[in-house]
Amino acid sequence: MANTPQSKKRARQNEARFEVNKARRSRIRTYLRKVEEAIASGNAEAAKTALLEAQPELARGVSKGVLHKNTASRKMSRLTSRVKALNA
Repeated sequence: MANTPQSKKRARQNEARFEVNKARRSRIRTYLRKVEEAIASGNAEAAKTALLEAQPELARGVSKGVLHKNTASRKMSRLTSRVKALNA
């Protein structure tokens, strides 16, 4: 347990950051799920639209420190290739 004033403040800050980051992760997962559902339904146009909406969210997650750069890049790459395959 935190004892010093500084460690108590850090604990409060960590809790606040955790809540913000949790909301960001949830938001990113929602956008990714929309892409997955559009791909599963076979609707190429909806999948493309959902992907275009998800990409900035992934990039924002990277800039805010919620996701690692390579993780977001990998997810974008895999989703993009699946959406392209849907069009073919």
